[in-house]
Amino acid sequence: MEGITIVGGTGAVGLELLEILAGRGISPERFRLLASPSSDGRTVPYGDGSLTVAVADVSTCRTAFTESSVVFLAAGAEISGRLAPLAVECGCVVIDNSSAFRSDPTCPLVVVGVNESTLENFRSPGIVANPNCSTIITLTAIAPLRKLGRILRITASTYQAISGAGAAAMQELEAQARAWASGDRLPMERSGRQMIFNVFSHDSPVDADGVNEEERKLERESRRIFADDDLRVSATCVRVPVLRAHSEALHLEFDQAIDPDAARAELETVNGVMVVDGRDGAKFPEPIDAAGRDEILVGRIRRDAGVPDGRGLAMFVCGDQLRKGAALNAVQIAEHLQRL
Repeated sequence: MEGITIVGGTGAVGLELLEILAGRGISPERFRLLASPSSDGRTVPYGDGSLTVAVADVSTCRTAFTESSVVFLAAGAEISGRLAPLAVECGCVVIDNSSAFRSDPTCPLVVVGVNESTLENFRSPGIVANPNCSTIITLTAIAPLRKLGRILRITASTYQAISGAGAAAMQELEAQARAWASGDRLPMERSGRQMIFNVFSHDSPVDADGVNEEERKLERESRRIFADDDLRVSATCVRVPVLRAHSEALHLEFDQAIDPDAARAELETVNGVMVVDGRDGAKFPEPIDAAGRDEILVGRIRRDAGVPDGRGLAMFVCGDQLRKGAALNAVQIAEHLQRL
């Protein structure tokens, strides 16, 4: 029961999981790596060696789950909905990166560093939901500020990396850059649009009220993680031609006056957050600096003049969507549950 199964092991999040776990010295013998039939027999790098991928059919999954203590699901909501119950039946802790269980009140929704205390009553086997990437980055940056006052409202404008659309979209962005430089036709098979030198509304379904799915996730998940049904959240989510780190402009309304210097000082004490607020040298968070880092970069910390009585705070944050926004948080959940 010491095994670790990753379903979706050849995708962007799955590969990031492997890189993080290799950095923690996890033996390759512990892994069961599963993916779609198109990846059957493929080898992926792990540490100084490699791992071989098997097909995630029911029979193979049951065998792998029976030999595992933890299962990371990184293959989409439909697959998670089918395989998570099977993994629980086999006695595993399931950490699901999809949206399948984020609204299920029986499954903790956890950002480590924010609300891991909700795992105190978790009993194995069971499912823990990994929140959406933009939610993780937002709440990691602002949760420490709740010591200074209750947050009444979050207004977020997100500039989200192409990595959130998967490894194939990242490859197509790079291919578009090469094609642009050489004057060739831009490949658009995966994205259906020009991504390079463009910004476009987040590529998730839009509800009848005009709110897209990504914006809805940020609203609902923030309320649940902060355990505050009265929290008001307004989000506008867009994609930008950046490979893997999200950026977010955040405007917060508190129930009392907030000193920006006190906010900055509080953030400087937090593990997992790095304050980058060099006003003299105009050095602030940039996605290129956040890529590959575990920390969320926070800067442009200032009073929000649009909120009366000094109760508003504005900031700009950047975080690696594949690390803290997905794979790293999943690993931290497993570590908190002592499954690694």
